[in-house]
Amino acid sequence: MLHFALRMAAHRIASLLAVACAVLGGAALITATGVLAESGLRSQLPPGRLGGAAVVVAADQEYHPSGDLPIALPERAAVPAALTARLAGLPGVTAAVGDLGLPAALTDPHGRLLPVADEDPAAAGHGWSSTKLLAAPRVEGRAPAHANEVAVDASTGLAVGDRVRVAAGGRTATAYRVTALVHAPDAGVYFTDATAARLHADTGAVDLIGLRTAPGAEERVASEVREAVAGTGLKVLTGADRGVAVAPGVGSARSLLVLLSGSLAGIVLLITGFVTAGALGVAIAGQRRDLALMRAVGATPRQIRRLAAAQSTAVTAVALLPGIALGYLLAARFRTLLVHRDVLPTRLPLTLSPLPALAAILLLVATVRVAARCAAWRTSKMPATEAVAESRSEPRTPSRARTATGLLLIAVSLVLSVPPLLQRTLLGASATSIAGIVAAIGLALAGPALVRSAGETVVRRLRPGVSAPTWLAMSNVRAYAQRVTGVISPLAMAVVFVLTYTLAQTTVLAATSEDTRAGTLAGYRLSAPALGGLPTDALSEVRRVPGVRAAAPVGTTTVVWPYRMLGDTETESAAALILTPAARDVLDLGVEEGSVAGLTGATVAVSSEVAGPRDAELGARIKLFLGDGAPVEAKVVAVYGRGLGFGPVVLSHDLAAGHTTSGLDQSVLVRTDGTATAGRGLTALAAARPGLALSDTAPDAGADTPPEVWVNLAVIVVLLGYLLLSIANRLVAATAQRRTEIAALRLVGTTPRQILAMMRREAGVIAVAALVSGAALSAVPLALLGQGFLDRPWPAGPAWLAPAAAVTVIVTAYVTIELPTRSALRMPPAEAVRAP
Repeated sequence: MLHFALRMAAHRIASLLAVACAVLGGAALITATGVLAESGLRSQLPPGRLGGAAVVVAADQEYHPSGDLPIALPERAAVPAALTARLAGLPGVTAAVGDLGLPAALTDPHGRLLPVADEDPAAAGHGWSSTKLLAAPRVEGRAPAHANEVAVDASTGLAVGDRVRVAAGGRTATAYRVTALVHAPDAGVYFTDATAARLHADTGAVDLIGLRTAPGAEERVASEVREAVAGTGLKVLTGADRGVAVAPGVGSARSLLVLLSGSLAGIVLLITGFVTAGALGVAIAGQRRDLALMRAVGATPRQIRRLAAAQSTAVTAVALLPGIALGYLLAARFRTLLVHRDVLPTRLPLTLSPLPALAAILLLVATVRVAARCAAWRTSKMPATEAVAESRSEPRTPSRARTATGLLLIAVSLVLSVPPLLQRTLLGASATSIAGIVAAIGLALAGPALVRSAGETVVRRLRPGVSAPTWLAMSNVRAYAQRVTGVISPLAMAVVFVLTYTLAQTTVLAATSEDTRAGTLAGYRLSAPALGGLPTDALSEVRRVPGVRAAAPVGTTTVVWPYRMLGDTETESAAALILTPAARDVLDLGVEEGSVAGLTGATVAVSSEVAGPRDAELGARIKLFLGDGAPVEAKVVAVYGRGLGFGPVVLSHDLAAGHTTSGLDQSVLVRTDGTATAGRGLTALAAARPGLALSDTAPDAGADTPPEVWVNLAVIVVLLGYLLLSIANRLVAATAQRRTEIAALRLVGTTPRQILAMMRREAGVIAVAALVSGAALSAVPLALLGQGFLDRPWPAGPAWLAPAAAVTVIVTAYVTIELPTRSALRMPPAEAVRAP
C-alpha cells in the first residue's frame, strides 16, 4: 500500500504541495506554542547571587488551587529569622545565612544613578553576611564595619574609598564610604548586617535562608532540612531550582508563558486543523479519478481510504522535520519579543526538549490521517462505475448533513458573540475571535449549498447578451460549488481572523484607555522605579508644593481570589490597585455603591463586573490571598464601574501593608490647581531628588500601549502569514488541477484570451464572496463587542484595516489563479488532455 501511495504522490506533486505547506506551517506553530508552554512550566533562572548556597530555604511562592496549575505569587514572602540558627546546627552545614533584600540605589556626587548589576532595585540591598551565598566572589577591600560604610558590585565603576550616596529602605539618600568592591554575578549593595536589619525594619523575618555545606553533604543536608521545615509551608531548593528564590516575580513571568501558550493553543489548533483539512480536501479531490479507477479494478473501500491516508502521511513526514525546526526558531524569536517588551526577564531561558516536537507530530499525523480518510470517504463508498462517472464532476446535491452542521456552527457563533454584552472583561472579549473562527468553519461546511444556490440565482438572471467568459465563470461557480467553496472559505477565514482578532484587541484597549482617562483626576504621577519605590517622605514633600490640591499614594500588587461559580470553586489571579481613602481626590473609579473613603483596615472595593457573579456585593466579606500568599478576609466597602481601567479589585493601603516585596509606595498621583507654578514646583522636586520621575497622567496616544498588545499583534502577523501562504498554495493547486478542463475548452474553440478572462472573473467572484462572507460573519460578533465595551454597535480600530484586508484578499485571489492558468495555457491542449 505504501508503494502505491508513493507512486500516486509522485504524480500529484502540485496538489500535495499545498498539504506539505499546511503541515510545515502547522508544525512550526504547534512546536513554538509547545516550547512556550513547557518553558512556562519548567524553565528556571540561573542561581545568580545564590550560586554559593547548596541549599536554599524560602517561602512557597505559589498558590496551589485544587485540580489546577499553581498560580505564581510575585511578592516576597518572609521566612522566620529564628530558623537560621536552628539550621546552622545541622551536621554538614558550614554556614547558614538569613538573607535580607531591601530597596537600594546608588548615586554619585553629581546626582547620577549608578547601575547595580542586574539586581531589582526593590531588593538590591543586603547584609554583608549574604556575600557567603555568592559563588566564589572576589572581594577587593574589606567588609563594611560601620553604619556609614558599604560594599558595592564592582560593575558600578566605583573604587574603594569613594564616597557615594545610597537611598535604601525608603530613606533619604545618605552618604556612605565604599570599603569593598565585590566581583560576582548580581552582587548588589552590601551594608553591615546591623544596618541592613535596621533598614529592613522587620527584625523577626528574613527573605530566605542560604546554607553552604561540606563537600558531598548537599543531598543529606537537604533531606534533613526538609524534615526540619516539614509542615511550615517552606520550600527547600537545590540545584537549578535555586533561581526561583532569587526573584519571586519571575514566577509570574512563567505563569504568563503558560497563559499565553494556552490562549494561543486554541486558535492555533483551530486554524491548523482547518487549513490542513482544506488542503487535503483539494489534494484528494484532484485524485478522485485515480481513486475511482482503482475501485473499478477491484480495490475495496477500506483500501482506498488507507491509500489516501498513506500518501498524505508520507507528505506529512517530509514536511514535519523542517516545520518542527522552524518552530523552535520561531519560539526563540518570540521570546526575544517578550523580553524586548519587558514581559519576560532577560535571564529566563526557554526550555528546549523533544516534547513539543512529539506533540506536533502526534497532532498533525492524526489530523492528516483523519482528514484524508474523510476526504476519500465518498469516493470509496460509491459503486465503482458511479465513482468513475462522477470523478470529473461534483455531486449534484451537497450533503444535507454537512450543510446542516455548517449552519448549526454559524448559529453557535452567534451565541458565542453574546459574552461581551454580559461581561465587560478580557474573557468576554476573547469570545469574539472564537465566534468568528467557528462561523468561518461553519461557512466551509455549509458553503457548497450556499454557493450553488447563489450561483443558480445569478445564472438565471444573466442577460442573454452576456459575454462568454462571464457565462462560463458563473456556470463553473454553480457546477463546482464544492471546489469554489474550498477556495472562498479559507479566504473568508483570513478576513474573519484579521477583523475579529485585531479589533477585539483594539476595542478592549480603547475601552480600557477611556476608563482610565475618565477616571484619572490627577494630572501628574511621581514615581521612583530606579529606587525600588518612593521614599517614605515623598508624599509629604509633594503635598507641600504650592498649587497641589490633592496627592495620594498608588500601588499595584497581585491577589488570588477563590470564588464559587455554578457549584464549583474557581480561582483567579488578578492585578489589584492599592489605595488610601485620599484616592477619591485623584481617582474616580465610577463608584456605584459605597465609597472609596471607607478603604481603611481590612477592606476592599470591587468592580461591578465581578461583584454579582462572585457574591461580593457591598458589605460582603470575601476571602483573598495577597501577593505573598497571606490569606485575608476583607469587607467590600465600594462597588465601582470602571473595572476595565482599574481592575477587578482594589485593596486598602492598610490591608496590603507588609505584603509587598519593597514595602514602599510605587507612585503618588497629584492633582494641582492647573497653574504653571504647581508644574514647576513638582518638576523641581523631582530634579532635586535623584531617582524620582515625574510624568503626565495623559501621555501621547500609543505611549502607554500595554506590551500584550504588541505580543498579540505579533501573533496575528504570524498566523495571518501562515493562513495566506496556505491559501495561496491551495489556490495554485486547485487551479493547476483544472488543466484538463482548460485544455478541453481550447479544443472546442475557446481562445486563451477568453480563458484568462473567465478565470479572472472567477477570481473576482471568489474575492468578492470571501470579503462579503468574511465581513458578514464578523459583523455580529464585532457589533456586540462594540456595544458591550463602548456602548455603540461598532468596534474601535484602525480605519485602514478593512481596506488592507480587502486588497490582500483580492491580490491573493488574482495572482494565485492567474499564474497557474498562464502555465496551463503554455501546454498544448492535446497533451494536457492525455496527461494523467
